[in-house]
Amino acid sequence: MMAFERGGGEIEENSPVEEVAFTVSTEDDPSIPVWTFRMWFLGLLSCITLSFVNQFFGYRKELVVTQISVQVAALPIGRFMASFLPTRKFRVPLLGVHWSLNPGPFSVKEHVLITIFANAGYAFGNGSAYAVGIVNIIKAFYQREISIVASWRIIITTQVLGYGWAGLLREYVVEPAHMWWPSTLVQGAAREAQWKGHFSWEVFLYCNDMQLLLLRISWVFIFHLVEHIMGVLDLASVVTAQQIGSGMRGLGVGAFTLDWSTISSFLQSSGSPFFAIMNVLAGYVLVVYLAVPLAFWGSNTYGANKFPIFSSDLFDAQGHNYNITRIVNNKFELEITQAYEQNGRIHMSLFFALNYGFGFAAIASTLTHVFLFYGRDIWQRAIASRSSPPDIHTKLMREYGDIPQWWFYTLLIATLVVSFIMCEYYKEQVQFPWWGLLLACVLASLFTLPISVITATTNQ
Repeated sequence: MMAFERGGGEIEENSPVEEVAFTVSTEDDPSIPVWTFRMWFLGLLSCITLSFVNQFFGYRKELVVTQISVQVAALPIGRFMASFLPTRKFRVPLLGVHWSLNPGPFSVKEHVLITIFANAGYAFGNGSAYAVGIVNIIKAFYQREISIVASWRIIITTQVLGYGWAGLLREYVVEPAHMWWPSTLVQGAAREAQWKGHFSWEVFLYCNDMQLLLLRISWVFIFHLVEHIMGVLDLASVVTAQQIGSGMRGLGVGAFTLDWSTISSFLQSSGSPFFAIMNVLAGYVLVVYLAVPLAFWGSNTYGANKFPIFSSDLFDAQGHNYNITRIVNNKFELEITQAYEQNGRIHMSLFFALNYGFGFAAIASTLTHVFLFYGRDIWQRAIASRSSPPDIHTKLMREYGDIPQWWFYTLLIATLVVSFIMCEYYKEQVQFPWWGLLLACVLASLFTLPISVITATTNQ
């Protein structure tokens, strides 16, 4: 536990995590109204808007609108609504409850809840619901039909299952003070700046203008310089140069960008601790600049020279795109004995294959890492989760009614029942047997806790 001394000699209790102690406030007023019309209106509107916008751009361009945009816009809109909404109080018959469209000034708690709504619409960092990809694969990749009802149920059940797992593990990855979730500090710092008067629209617009200016300069000079250099290369070296230097289809050596979203997309540096950024950067260099070149040009692993060095497509033995429809029958089943043997094995690009391999290795190492570094803490909390002294923010949260644990059990069990029914009722459309769902639940119960611990401490 960390403590700070105020000017009058009074000791102020704070979080044991230094970053949290200097970012998150330790003051709270439980009397501030929270469930207001403004919160529900702006929260639902932001959730729906971000869901639509991110899904819309997900099909067209890799553009993700985050909850930070809503957080910046919600404050002036909320204050504007507080200035013109009527303050008249209404009484709910039979319940004896009074409510008003405008209970008072727009509060920071309303602001936080609106951002949480937006975060749900933003799919908590994914941009759109992950299960939408399942529907996309069925319709676009395999050219098969799936009903709207089945698609909707797949998306809803997968999302709600996540809420159920999260609720069961909250005392291990939410309540402990050392589970500080670095990415949330970015939102917290921005919110503190907005409410304490340190947020400057002039600085915000100035930074964007400078970024556009530098981007224009880099486009005019650097791009044309590289274009003239590439023009003097012969055809063979152009292919090799693209494989080495292209940021879209190659290793990206020398690729230059001023787009912060591109920089933070793989480093996630906006909210990650320095040691986590360095770990990601070191792994990136070892894989992209050492393992891939050695396997591609050195040993020609998996016949890599026949295929692009960087691609998510599937190929046949001659390097042409693999026709998946030739090996899938009308029942949406893979024909191994005849069609697959006639068309040959499926091949992947080297980077895609290594990415799968390193991904499975990372998942396996997650269990080892969490067991070695956090195993004792998790075990102690499993034995006596309520006995350890809470930090200041947990104490502040206990002023409010906690969500009963049986809510999450009910939510999880009900969603599992609906999912099992869907696996049987929509078997021809979904092609997911009940035992596959059971296996997925076992894997989720095994990996959710260690992955959550790593994310809560490193933002990775």
